[in-house]
Amino acid sequence: MVRDENAQFRFLAENSVDIICRADLDLVMHYASPSTLQMLGWMPEEMVGRRPEDFVLPEDLPILSAAVDRAFVPDAQTDSATVRMRKKDGSIAWMEMNARVIRDDDTGEPREFVAVMRNITERKLIEEKLLAMAHRDGLTGLWNRRAFDEALGREWKRAMRDGSGISLLLLDIDHFKAFNDRYGHPVGDDCLRSVASAVNGVVRSCDVAARYGGEEIALILPGTSGEDAVEVAERIRYAIEKSGVVTASIGVATAAAQESPEDLVHAADAAMYKAKAAGRNRVATA
Repeated sequence: MVRDENAQFRFLAENSVDIICRADLDLVMHYASPSTLQMLGWMPEEMVGRRPEDFVLPEDLPILSAAVDRAFVPDAQTDSATVRMRKKDGSIAWMEMNARVIRDDDTGEPREFVAVMRNITERKLIEEKLLAMAHRDGLTGLWNRRAFDEALGREWKRAMRDGSGISLLLLDIDHFKAFNDRYGHPVGDDCLRSVASAVNGVVRSCDVAARYGGEEIALILPGTSGEDAVEVAERIRYAIEKSGVVTASIGVATAAAQESPEDLVHAADAAMYKAKAAGRNRVATA
């Protein structure tokens, strides 16, 4: 009977488009179906005798571990976990994994793991693209206000936790309403795109540049002191002025003098208005 069951399992596994693996209770694999080659580039025999950490990215191992723990719960339903796995060529595949514990029919004791894995990389890429679109401003391509609020809270907590510092710039295009009224909205839209491009040409990949309001742009500069933030602001101001279309007034604030993310925004806003009051096309600090 056991032999028949094993033969049936092997027939199903070897004809499945999904990866099917069997592992001992210590998670060492003793069977991997042929579809590992198509999905991950690994021959089945290259995976046998190895553990999940040889393939799953280290940062995703806690997700896998939690799913394994849940599988040990008596009468647990098949549970899924989404993790990233290294393919043999070094690229990464998103895999949806369903694992269950096989128990002894007589004693009920756990005997082995059976896991079924499906490649969902294409789905994840679509999800990430849709998420990015939901967080982008359609006109300028900068992050939108929602993305800014989320990023500010996240970066503030990180700065407070590790003492790395954080600065905020708030930029307003000078006399933009008059510019828009004179040349019309299409030209005004081009102006906003031009300013956004100038900003993107200065900031680092770790910085967050967002369209904060109509003609206002906010920039989160993680790990940046007040002095360095002023330097970044001056480079942005010069890049916008050099474009020859408009100028901008920029306020700078740092976390060192503020008690909350909201205080940081208020301080940068006050500094921006100080720059405007001083004659525009300049940088002012809180």
